[in-house]
Amino acid sequence: MSTSMYQLTTSTTILRLTDNAFIPPDPGNRDYREYLEWVEAGNTPEPAPVPPTPPAPPILTTEQKLNAAGLTVAELKELFGLP
Repeated sequence: MSTSMYQLTTSTTILRLTDNAFIPPDPGNRDYREYLEWVEAGNTPEPAPVPPTPPAPPILTTEQKLNAAGLTVAELKELFGLP
């Protein structure tokens, strides 16, 4: 087996690592046919990169949530008729 020349992507295209060309899965495409021949010869493409995990949203206090909604604690109490 040779060094990987291709990498799968998170879409349907194949990335050719030698020149960073994206190859669509089209049997009429010469590059795609070469990729299929490369796989049939026993080669395996690199797996698709794993997208980074987005950061967790910040944990807001009740007052911060009210401020984000454009309210104050006093206004909220007034809305609910609380002293």
